[in-house]
Amino acid sequence: MLKKVSDTQSKMEFVIIDDLVPDDHLLRKIYKVIDFSFILKRTAHLYCSDNGRPPIHPIIFFKMLFIGYLFGIRSERQLIKEIEVNVAYRWFLGYGLTDKIPHHSIFSQNRRRRFNDSTVFEEIFIDIVKLGIEYGLVDGKVLYSDSTHLKASANKGKFEVIQVEVTPQSYLNDLDESVNTDREAHGKKPFPPKDNRFKGGASPRMKEIKSSKTDPDSGYMTRDRKPQGFFYLDHRTVDHLVNFITDVHITAANVNDSTCYIDRLKVQQERFGFDVQAVGLDAGYDTANICKELVDMKIMGVIGYRRLGGKKGFFRKRDFVYNADKDIYTCPRSKVLRYRTTNRKGSKVYVSDSSDCKNCPLLVKCTESKNHQKIISRHVWEESKEIIHKNRLTFCGKELYKRRKETIERSFANAKQLHGYRYAKYRGIERVREQAYMTAVVQNIKKIVKYLFSGLSGKRVARFIAFCLLIYYVLNENRAKSHYPEFILN
Repeated sequence: MLKKVSDTQSKMEFVIIDDLVPDDHLLRKIYKVIDFSFILKRTAHLYCSDNGRPPIHPIIFFKMLFIGYLFGIRSERQLIKEIEVNVAYRWFLGYGLTDKIPHHSIFSQNRRRRFNDSTVFEEIFIDIVKLGIEYGLVDGKVLYSDSTHLKASANKGKFEVIQVEVTPQSYLNDLDESVNTDREAHGKKPFPPKDNRFKGGASPRMKEIKSSKTDPDSGYMTRDRKPQGFFYLDHRTVDHLVNFITDVHITAANVNDSTCYIDRLKVQQERFGFDVQAVGLDAGYDTANICKELVDMKIMGVIGYRRLGGKKGFFRKRDFVYNADKDIYTCPRSKVLRYRTTNRKGSKVYVSDSSDCKNCPLLVKCTESKNHQKIISRHVWEESKEIIHKNRLTFCGKELYKRRKETIERSFANAKQLHGYRYAKYRGIERVREQAYMTAVVQNIKKIVKYLFSGLSGKRVARFIAFCLLIYYVLNENRAKSHYPEFILN
């Protein structure tokens, strides 16, 4: 028999708010695992202790931010509304059922003004990573990096074309040195020093770009199979054990992925003392500079395959064999291509003898040159690229690269699907950087909670992964055990 339902909720009840939050609620687990007192130490210099009106306590303020990013709440106005009606949120923040929640404008102005031009968000991110290291969830031996785009809060139709100075990349000095060394080794004069200017030295080199009128810090993205418009890029790195985020770096979308990679890798080594032994990257990072740096740093780089261009039906560069001792190339007909010069871009040029090619039956598959000469270029750092490319073909390299889609790609997917990371919530690169740090912080906090409450530590996960790889080796006895790096065998 159906009973009559009361139209109003006017009955007075005595409850304990702690009893209303389930034991398995995510916020209750976070409360047990994370001691947020470190926030007070990081923000103490931004608050006055002896005068002024009482502010939102910094620990409560950042807990409110964490709630917003943790549950993907789209705006701060909506966040305050959710806190007002959600018992678990109130309990986590230390508010009672009848306590007044700060107005959304007070909350927003605190975030915008008090923490402007500060490094608090980055410091909190670093503290959480160090906590993950203490719990054994991060070892820094294998790192995966990639970038993803965030839609800027800007209309792609509202822009102006401006001229900006072309900034030379930091590795170009090393490249110039390598080029001149190679030219001198071949008996050629070194190139004179160059600067970032046009011929005659009249003015710096300039280029035209689209600049948003709404958010000038964003960049206009025109990549293959990507949406066009104004975006930011998050260059992120994760550790291989439990997919813990160890670095985030925000740039405009018109910055190439490979530009800042080596610098960010070195930042992590210095900041956390990582002994990096291997890295997994996609084909966008397959540049001579990155390959050389990884080889010099004695890091096993595993980079995705980049499909080379070339005309269909013609020989490709791999069909020509390079002899390092004689510094020559040999064509499929065993004819020699000899060194001619090394240009400023770092390419060593090898040219065939036209008398050998003129009557060659394979000429139609080799070149369309009018003077019947085949030209092949080889970078001065090509040896480093060959070493990195060979890593991808080893058994260990294949296993490491296979995990890339399970680590860095999954980290981005999780951020976008659950934490509102498809769009930039704010305008300006500093604000977007704040969003990136806070998103990474809540993802890392979830990792800490997950593995501590499941009884697994990062070291146990690492041993399990190593065990699976070794079992795979036993089942494939034709694989060379030397393909395993030291960190797996130990």
